[in-house]
Amino acid sequence: DNEVLKGDLSKYDWVHLHHEDFTGQYNKLYLAYRDAPWFVAQRERDLSTGRLFGKDNVPALKKAVADNIRGFVDRGGFLFAMCGATESLDLSIASLVVDIAGPFSDGTPPDPNADAKLDWTRALAFQGAHVEPSPYVNALSDIDGHQVNVPSRRQPLGTFSLFGFSAKLDPVATMLVQNHRTVVADFYGVTTSFNKAVVKRNVTVLAQEEGAPWSKYLHGDYGKGSWTFLGGHDPEDPQHAIGSAPTDLSLHPNSPGYRLILNNVLFPAAKKKPRKT
Repeated sequence: DNEVLKGDLSKYDWVHLHHEDFTGQYNKLYLAYRDAPWFVAQRERDLSTGRLFGKDNVPALKKAVADNIRGFVDRGGFLFAMCGATESLDLSIASLVVDIAGPFSDGTPPDPNADAKLDWTRALAFQGAHVEPSPYVNALSDIDGHQVNVPSRRQPLGTFSLFGFSAKLDPVATMLVQNHRTVVADFYGVTTSFNKAVVKRNVTVLAQEEGAPWSKYLHGDYGKGSWTFLGGHDPEDPQHAIGSAPTDLSLHPNSPGYRLILNNVLFPAAKKKPRKT
Protein backbone atom coordinates (compact mmCIF):
# COMPACT_ATOMS: atom_id res chain seq x y z
CA ASP A 1 0.00 0.00 0.00
CA ASN A 2 2.80 2.37 0.91
CA GLU A 3 4.57 1.96 -2.43
CA VAL A 4 1.33 2.22 -4.42
CA LEU A 5 0.30 5.46 -2.70
CA LYS A 6 3.78 6.92 -3.23
CA GLY A 7 3.31 6.47 -6.98
CA ASP A 8 5.68 3.55 -7.48
CA LEU A 9 3.28 1.79 -9.87
CA SER A 10 4.68 4.08 -12.57
CA LYS A 11 7.84 1.95 -12.49
CA TYR A 12 6.02 -1.21 -13.59
CA ASP A 13 4.09 -2.58 -16.55
CA TRP A 14 2.46 -5.54 -14.81
CA VAL A 15 0.79 -6.05 -11.43
CA HIS A 16 -0.36 -9.33 -9.85
CA LEU A 17 -2.95 -9.33 -7.05
CA HIS A 18 -4.19 -12.31 -5.07
CA HIS A 19 -6.45 -12.37 -2.01
CA GLU A 20 -6.09 -8.74 -0.88
CA ASP A 21 -9.32 -7.11 0.34
CA PHE A 22 -9.56 -3.59 -1.06
CA THR A 23 -12.79 -2.84 0.83
CA GLY A 24 -10.88 -2.67 4.12
CA GLN A 25 -12.94 -5.45 5.69
CA TYR A 26 -10.09 -7.99 5.90
CA ASN A 27 -12.22 -10.46 3.95
CA LYS A 28 -14.61 -10.26 6.94
CA LEU A 29 -12.32 -12.51 8.97
CA TYR A 30 -12.45 -10.29 12.06
CA LEU A 31 -14.92 -12.42 14.04
CA ALA A 32 -12.92 -15.63 13.66
CA TYR A 33 -9.32 -14.36 13.57
CA ARG A 34 -9.23 -10.99 15.38
CA ASP A 35 -6.80 -12.35 17.99
CA ALA A 36 -4.56 -14.26 15.56
CA PRO A 37 -1.03 -12.76 15.44
CA TRP A 38 -1.06 -12.45 11.66
CA PHE A 39 -4.42 -10.63 11.76
CA VAL A 40 -3.30 -8.24 14.50
CA ALA A 41 -0.08 -7.49 12.60
CA GLN A 42 -1.98 -6.80 9.37
CA ARG A 43 -4.46 -4.56 11.16
CA GLU A 44 -1.74 -2.54 12.89
CA ARG A 45 0.20 -2.18 9.66
CA ASP A 46 -2.88 -0.90 7.83
CA LEU A 47 -3.78 1.52 10.62
CA SER A 48 -0.24 2.88 10.65
CA THR A 49 -0.14 3.26 6.86
CA GLY A 50 -3.54 4.97 6.91
CA ARG A 51 -2.36 7.55 9.41
CA LEU A 52 0.80 8.13 7.37
CA PHE A 53 -1.28 9.08 4.34
CA GLY A 54 -3.95 11.00 6.23
CA LYS A 55 -6.71 8.40 5.90
CA ASP A 56 -9.33 8.28 8.65
CA ASN A 57 -9.82 4.52 8.48
CA VAL A 58 -8.63 1.36 6.76
CA PRO A 59 -11.43 1.31 4.13
CA ALA A 60 -10.42 4.84 3.07
CA LEU A 61 -6.80 3.66 2.78
CA LYS A 62 -7.73 0.65 0.69
CA LYS A 63 -10.01 2.69 -1.55
CA ALA A 64 -7.11 5.05 -2.29
CA VAL A 65 -4.92 2.07 -3.15
CA ALA A 66 -7.65 0.61 -5.40
CA ASP A 67 -8.06 3.93 -7.20
CA ASN A 68 -4.32 4.02 -7.85
CA ILE A 69 -4.46 0.52 -9.34
CA ARG A 70 -7.43 1.55 -11.50
CA GLY A 71 -5.38 4.49 -12.74
CA PHE A 72 -2.44 2.19 -13.44
CA VAL A 73 -4.61 0.08 -15.76
CA ASP A 74 -6.24 3.14 -17.31
CA ARG A 75 -2.82 4.53 -18.25
CA GLY A 76 -1.81 1.30 -20.01
CA GLY A 77 -0.79 -1.16 -17.31
CA PHE A 78 -1.63 -4.86 -17.26
CA LEU A 79 -3.34 -6.28 -14.19
CA PHE A 80 -3.74 -9.95 -13.25
CA ALA A 81 -5.86 -10.64 -10.16
CA MET A 82 -6.99 -13.85 -8.47
CA CYS A 83 -9.11 -14.90 -5.52
CA GLY A 84 -10.67 -12.13 -3.40
CA ALA A 85 -8.66 -9.32 -4.99
CA THR A 86 -10.89 -9.53 -8.07
CA GLU A 87 -14.20 -8.91 -6.33
CA SER A 88 -12.98 -6.52 -3.65
CA LEU A 89 -11.01 -4.36 -6.09
CA ASP A 90 -14.07 -3.65 -8.23
CA LEU A 91 -16.27 -3.06 -5.17
CA SER A 92 -13.78 -0.51 -3.88
CA ILE A 93 -13.32 1.19 -7.25
CA ALA A 94 -17.09 1.50 -7.71
CA SER A 95 -17.59 2.93 -4.21
CA LEU A 96 -17.71 6.72 -4.45
CA VAL A 97 -18.28 7.36 -0.75
CA VAL A 98 -16.75 5.52 2.19
CA ASP A 99 -19.00 6.34 5.16
CA ILE A 100 -17.60 4.76 8.30
CA ALA A 101 -18.89 5.10 11.85
CA GLY A 102 -16.71 4.47 14.88
CA PRO A 103 -13.20 5.50 15.92
CA PHE A 104 -10.30 4.95 13.60
CA SER A 105 -8.13 3.64 16.42
CA ASP A 106 -10.55 0.79 17.17
CA GLY A 107 -9.12 -1.36 14.40
CA THR A 108 -12.36 -3.30 13.99
CA PRO A 109 -12.95 -3.72 10.26
CA PRO A 110 -16.12 -1.74 9.56
CA ASP A 111 -18.35 -2.17 6.55
CA PRO A 112 -17.51 0.50 3.95
CA ASN A 113 -20.29 -0.40 1.55
CA ALA A 114 -23.40 -0.36 3.73
CA ASP A 115 -24.13 3.28 2.91
CA ALA A 116 -21.83 3.64 -0.06
CA LYS A 117 -22.88 5.10 -3.38
CA LEU A 118 -21.68 2.92 -6.23
CA ASP A 119 -20.64 4.00 -9.71
CA TRP A 120 -20.20 0.84 -11.76
CA THR A 121 -18.95 2.78 -14.79
CA ARG A 122 -15.64 3.05 -12.93
CA ALA A 123 -15.40 -0.70 -12.29
CA LEU A 124 -13.35 -3.04 -14.46
CA ALA A 125 -15.46 -6.19 -14.71
CA PHE A 126 -18.72 -5.99 -12.77
CA GLN A 127 -21.92 -3.99 -12.55
CA GLY A 128 -25.11 -4.05 -10.50
CA ALA A 129 -23.78 -6.37 -7.80
CA HIS A 130 -25.52 -6.56 -4.43
CA VAL A 131 -23.19 -5.54 -1.62
CA GLU A 132 -23.54 -7.57 1.59
CA PRO A 133 -23.90 -4.94 4.36
CA SER A 134 -23.79 -7.21 7.39
CA PRO A 135 -20.39 -7.62 9.10
CA TYR A 136 -21.65 -11.00 10.36
CA VAL A 137 -22.04 -12.44 6.84
CA ASN A 138 -18.61 -13.22 5.43
CA ALA A 139 -19.47 -12.68 1.76
CA LEU A 140 -18.61 -9.25 0.37
CA SER A 141 -21.27 -9.31 -2.33
CA ASP A 142 -23.07 -11.61 -4.77
CA ILE A 143 -20.22 -11.44 -7.30
CA ASP A 144 -18.83 -14.80 -6.18
CA GLY A 145 -21.03 -17.43 -7.78
CA HIS A 146 -19.97 -20.09 -5.27
CA GLN A 147 -20.42 -17.88 -2.20
CA VAL A 148 -17.48 -19.65 -0.62
CA ASN A 149 -16.58 -17.16 2.06
CA VAL A 150 -19.57 -18.05 4.25
CA PRO A 151 -19.87 -20.57 7.13
CA SER A 152 -21.09 -23.32 4.79
CA ARG A 153 -20.04 -23.37 1.16
CA ARG A 154 -23.12 -23.13 -1.00
CA GLN A 155 -21.78 -24.65 -4.21
CA PRO A 156 -19.61 -27.75 -4.71
CA LEU A 157 -16.57 -27.75 -6.94
CA GLY A 158 -16.84 -29.01 -10.50
CA THR A 159 -14.70 -28.39 -13.56
CA PHE A 160 -14.39 -25.43 -15.88
CA SER A 161 -13.72 -25.39 -19.62
CA LEU A 162 -11.44 -23.02 -21.50
CA PHE A 163 -12.88 -21.39 -24.58
CA GLY A 164 -11.14 -21.73 -27.93
CA PHE A 165 -10.16 -18.50 -29.69
CA SER A 166 -8.75 -17.63 -33.09
CA ALA A 167 -5.13 -16.55 -32.83
CA LYS A 168 -5.68 -14.27 -35.82
CA LEU A 169 -8.83 -12.60 -34.51
CA ASP A 170 -8.26 -12.78 -30.74
CA PRO A 171 -4.49 -13.06 -30.12
CA VAL A 172 -4.63 -11.92 -26.48
CA ALA A 173 -7.41 -14.31 -25.49
CA THR A 174 -5.62 -17.09 -27.36
CA MET A 175 -2.45 -16.53 -25.33
CA LEU A 176 -4.33 -16.42 -22.03
CA VAL A 177 -6.06 -19.79 -22.54
CA GLN A 178 -3.10 -21.76 -23.92
CA ASN A 179 -3.00 -25.04 -22.07
CA HIS A 180 -2.43 -28.77 -22.46
CA ARG A 181 -5.97 -29.34 -21.13
CA THR A 182 -9.21 -27.63 -22.05
CA VAL A 183 -11.09 -28.89 -18.97
CA VAL A 184 -9.60 -27.98 -15.59
CA ALA A 185 -10.59 -29.05 -12.07
CA ASP A 186 -12.05 -26.13 -10.14
CA PHE A 187 -10.58 -24.78 -6.89
CA TYR A 188 -11.96 -22.64 -4.08
CA GLY A 189 -10.85 -19.17 -3.06
CA VAL A 190 -12.21 -16.19 -1.16
CA THR A 191 -13.81 -15.47 -4.52
CA THR A 192 -14.10 -18.69 -6.51
CA SER A 193 -16.15 -17.65 -9.53
CA PHE A 194 -17.99 -14.72 -11.06
CA ASN A 195 -21.79 -14.50 -11.19
CA LYS A 196 -22.66 -14.06 -14.88
CA ALA A 197 -25.56 -11.75 -13.99
CA VAL A 198 -23.18 -9.02 -12.79
CA VAL A 199 -20.40 -9.33 -15.39
CA LYS A 200 -20.26 -6.41 -17.82
CA ARG A 201 -21.26 -7.17 -21.42
CA ASN A 202 -17.95 -6.04 -22.92
CA VAL A 203 -15.96 -8.52 -20.82
CA THR A 204 -14.44 -11.55 -22.56
CA VAL A 205 -15.23 -14.84 -20.81
CA LEU A 206 -12.18 -17.11 -21.08
CA ALA A 207 -13.52 -20.08 -19.09
CA GLN A 208 -16.70 -21.19 -17.34
CA GLU A 209 -18.41 -24.26 -15.90
CA GLU A 210 -20.86 -25.75 -18.36
CA GLY A 211 -24.46 -25.13 -17.33
CA ALA A 212 -23.49 -23.06 -14.28
CA PRO A 213 -24.51 -19.41 -13.71
CA TRP A 214 -20.92 -18.36 -13.13
CA SER A 215 -17.68 -17.86 -15.05
CA LYS A 216 -14.17 -18.64 -13.85
CA TYR A 217 -11.78 -16.61 -15.96
CA LEU A 218 -12.38 -13.11 -17.39
CA HIS A 219 -10.46 -10.57 -19.45
CA GLY A 220 -11.09 -7.03 -20.61
CA ASP A 221 -9.68 -3.70 -21.67
CA TYR A 222 -9.83 -0.58 -19.51
CA GLY A 223 -8.58 2.74 -20.82
CA LYS A 224 -5.22 2.09 -22.44
CA GLY A 225 -4.58 -1.06 -20.40
CA SER A 226 -6.08 -4.48 -19.78
CA TRP A 227 -6.91 -6.80 -16.89
CA THR A 228 -7.53 -10.51 -16.28
CA PHE A 229 -9.44 -12.05 -13.36
CA LEU A 230 -9.11 -15.72 -12.34
CA GLY A 231 -11.29 -17.01 -9.52
CA GLY A 232 -9.89 -19.29 -6.82
CA HIS A 233 -6.81 -19.36 -4.63
CA ASP A 234 -4.57 -22.34 -5.42
CA PRO A 235 -5.14 -24.66 -8.41
CA GLU A 236 -3.38 -27.56 -6.66
CA ASP A 237 -4.99 -27.06 -3.24
CA PRO A 238 -8.70 -26.85 -4.10
CA GLN A 239 -9.89 -26.88 -0.46
CA HIS A 240 -7.32 -24.28 0.61
CA ALA A 241 -7.87 -22.85 4.08
CA ILE A 242 -6.09 -20.32 6.30
CA GLY A 243 -2.95 -21.95 7.69
CA SER A 244 -2.60 -24.51 4.90
CA ALA A 245 0.97 -25.32 3.91
CA PRO A 246 2.26 -23.67 0.72
CA THR A 247 2.00 -25.75 -2.42
CA ASP A 248 5.24 -27.38 -3.55
CA LEU A 249 5.17 -26.60 -7.26
CA SER A 250 7.88 -29.18 -7.97
CA LEU A 251 5.21 -31.82 -7.29
CA HIS A 252 2.91 -30.35 -9.96
CA PRO A 253 5.07 -29.65 -13.03
CA ASN A 254 2.12 -30.13 -15.41
CA SER A 255 -0.58 -28.27 -13.46
CA PRO A 256 -3.15 -26.87 -15.91
CA GLY A 257 -4.29 -24.34 -13.32
CA TYR A 258 -0.80 -22.98 -12.78
CA ARG A 259 -0.37 -22.91 -16.55
CA LEU A 260 -3.11 -20.27 -16.67
CA ILE A 261 -1.23 -18.24 -14.08
CA LEU A 262 1.97 -18.65 -16.08
CA ASN A 263 0.16 -17.41 -19.20
CA ASN A 264 -0.56 -14.17 -17.38
CA VAL A 265 3.01 -13.87 -16.13
CA LEU A 266 4.36 -14.31 -19.65
CA PHE A 267 1.67 -12.33 -21.45
CA PRO A 268 3.24 -8.86 -21.03
CA ALA A 269 6.48 -10.17 -22.56
CA ALA A 270 4.58 -10.96 -25.76
CA LYS A 271 4.17 -7.28 -26.52
CA LYS A 272 6.67 -5.41 -28.65
CA LYS A 273 7.58 -3.00 -25.86
CA PRO A 274 9.99 -4.57 -23.31
CA ARG A 275 8.00 -5.56 -20.23
CA LYS A 276 8.98 -5.76 -16.58
CA THR A 277 7.51 -8.90 -15.02
